[in-house]
Amino acid sequence: MERATVAAVAPPEVLEIGGWLVPLDDTSVGRAKSAVPLSHTPSFDALPQILAAFEARGLASSLRIADTPSLEDARNYLTEQGFHAYKPTLVKVGDVDRLAAFADGEVELMTTPDDGWASVFLGEGFDPQDGAQRVRVLKRSPDAVYAAVRKDGRTLAVGAASFGHGWGGIHGMRTLPAARGRGHAGAILAAFGREMQRRGIARVQLQVEEPNPARSLYRKAGFEAAWRYLYWVR
Repeated sequence: MERATVAAVAPPEVLEIGGWLVPLDDTSVGRAKSAVPLSHTPSFDALPQILAAFEARGLASSLRIADTPSLEDARNYLTEQGFHAYKPTLVKVGDVDRLAAFADGEVELMTTPDDGWASVFLGEGFDPQDGAQRVRVLKRSPDAVYAAVRKDGRTLAVGAASFGHGWGGIHGMRTLPAARGRGHAGAILAAFGREMQRRGIARVQLQVEEPNPARSLYRKAGFEAAWRYLYWVR
């Protein structure tokens, strides 16, 4: 799953060090620039080499660490090195068939996102600088599909879906504040589910920050929490 997650944000350089995946990027998107173990029982001997890889490229060190007991040694090492944890995030997995049947609605799917799609990330209710970074990262995702709900020529809600390593991934779900509560996000999720069915993909995953109220929508769409992680930075 972690290979699929990193591939979806397509950082310019990715290393594999001692059972850890190390994406190296200069954007604000955490998954594109945070080292992550490929299992929950990795080697901890690789951590100094991982930190050195960030330093050698002039990048701030960042890691994504699940809060499982098996990774306690990694968390202790990072604490000793002056790191702190923040932004608790849930990894959620779902069933594609259930997702595809979740909702109806008119959704436009694109292989290349247009200006209207990007405008939602830059609009009211979102940090425009972070939004521009997310547009940049999601646009470079290989073989992705982009979704938009529009009305009267205005784009109201968007999302992106990636495909790789046997997983479908859902990213960048955004709805303009004035258009929320009308089922647009649910329609996008279902459209992605149907596209995954068409491609023969049975497993779907997404990641959502713990305080995000969208968690209730994802739960209704059949997503269940697999684990929780935090970002570690200093």
